[in-house]
Amino acid sequence: MRRRGGAAGAAAMIGMVVLGGLLAGCEGVDLPTDGEPSGAGPAVGSGRAVSPLDNPDGTKPGLAAITTDADRARAREVIEKVETKGRGPKTGYDRDEFGYAWKDNAPGGIPFSRNGCDTRNDLLKRDGEDVRFRSGSDCVVASMTLADPYTGKEIDWVKSRATTVQIDHVMPLSYDWQMGASRWDKGKREDIANDPLNLIPVDGPTNGSKSDSGPASWLPPSKVIRCSYAVRFAQVALKYDLPVTSADKETMLKQCGG
Repeated sequence: MRRRGGAAGAAAMIGMVVLGGLLAGCEGVDLPTDGEPSGAGPAVGSGRAVSPLDNPDGTKPGLAAITTDADRARAREVIEKVETKGRGPKTGYDRDEFGYAWKDNAPGGIPFSRNGCDTRNDLLKRDGEDVRFRSGSDCVVASMTLADPYTGKEIDWVKSRATTVQIDHVMPLSYDWQMGASRWDKGKREDIANDPLNLIPVDGPTNGSKSDSGPASWLPPSKVIRCSYAVRFAQVALKYDLPVTSADKETMLKQCGG
């Protein structure tokens, strides 16, 4: 987070602390239309990135690197629990099978659901720093700074250039479909599509290069984050009782020294 000096900096920090407790009540969200609104609300910091090993429900910010031998061993234990099978056909897949994008009322009681704020803005608030809201809102993010885990770069984001930051489904929805979600009821598919455990704000073009790939075909460009990415992929698979391909599991284990 950028530091501000003197009395102005102290006042800003006080405002941030106060606003930190006001995020529970959010309003509905529309899609971006114009530039950052004038009068956007004061900044709110979301804190530093957390290791997936210490963030099993996805409610804490970011995706911190796993760096110690002990934690890499823990990571391999998580990944080893994931079952494997071949990737099924994509027949019948459509994004709409997982509900409309970023709905707030996924039925399974996932974190952040039914808080009056759509999933995308929940994730921007969770992971962004120097977050500013649209005037009159404590939900719609107008601007922020993102420490992108996939590339390691810092992105200054504004709503008028929305696609420079995209929300990645760590386990892509079409991958889910091919590994078993095609047989789920729609409610469970809506859950995995909006579960913060499966969602990370990242650099837009990098996310586009991933498409619906599994780890054997695509990994984040930043090598230091790859073990953490593999753990998060495994955490989603385990929560939703989804297998991965043998090649994907082998790749996941290798990222954590296996």
